[in-house]
Amino acid sequence: MLSLKNHSRSGLRPLSAALAAVATLTLSAGFSAAHAADDALPKIPNKKPLKVGFAQTESNNPWRLAETKSFKDIAAKCGWQMVMTDANSSAAKQVSDIQSMIAQRVDLLVFPPREEKPLAPVVMQAKKAGIPVILVDRNIDQSMAKAGRDYITFIGSDFIDQGHRAADWLVKATNGKATIIELEGSTGASAANDRKKGFDEVIAKNPGMKIVASQSGDFARDKGRQVMETLLQAHPDVTAVYAHNDEMALGAIAAIKAAGKQPGKDIQIVTIDGTKGGLEAIKAGELGASVQSSPFFGPLACDVAQKYAKGETIPPWVKVSDRFYDKSNVDQSMQYGY
Repeated sequence: MLSLKNHSRSGLRPLSAALAAVATLTLSAGFSAAHAADDALPKIPNKKPLKVGFAQTESNNPWRLAETKSFKDIAAKCGWQMVMTDANSSAAKQVSDIQSMIAQRVDLLVFPPREEKPLAPVVMQAKKAGIPVILVDRNIDQSMAKAGRDYITFIGSDFIDQGHRAADWLVKATNGKATIIELEGSTGASAANDRKKGFDEVIAKNPGMKIVASQSGDFARDKGRQVMETLLQAHPDVTAVYAHNDEMALGAIAAIKAAGKQPGKDIQIVTIDGTKGGLEAIKAGELGASVQSSPFFGPLACDVAQKYAKGETIPPWVKVSDRFYDKSNVDQSMQYGY
């Protein structure tokens, strides 16, 4: 009996170890599968109409109005039932708007994130809820949420290149000698960060070009005018202005005129957007040039969503090509203004 007990114990040990190993492998495989499922991008359901949430940042300028209209115009053709909100220039409100859309169980989320960092967590919340996301115009911090892994893609311009092109024009227009005021966009926005980076990179390579002041005008005409008025008083010798968008440039033009100077002659101005107001200012000789930044993302987002739903591979960045406007082509380019 003693011998049998000893034998039984020695036989059970390897069996227990084997069972434990099998259990461990099974659990490990289960966890791996669950983790893979968590990492997978959500799918767009095969139904019509699709309930699509579009969370706009603000609607106080022509660019945003044109962007929103592009989604309204394409909705019926694309088979989308739109749920639309306006964050009134507040990142916190935009986060809340998107969380409400997640709670409503929209089928797809599309939005331009007002700021890079505050909007990243809500993208992850959408992913966890099984709702696919397409970002347009502006991107989010890629260390917090990554295109192609956590959301389908970013559709937008190369903001750094826009800054390069604006700076290249200004260097030529001023023969490489200028005292510059830079009017930045919204603090924390990818468009503002990258447009500044691109412009400043080129200026740094031209010793005759000097940025004496750089301040946010929040992409708004009134704020741009106010900031320009203040900076002009501090730097009356300024000879050039780089504005991150047309609205701030138009505000700067008003401030320059109020100071008794001539925009386009005493002070050269270059900007980004290509709005109707910007093109008209080029035609009037008050604005030197504007790099286009197209707001018409509705058709592009529709095309990307349809391809993704069919299983086609979507690149992490769907790059939009931009025109360039100055006095040489503004007359034939007015049709592109908005």
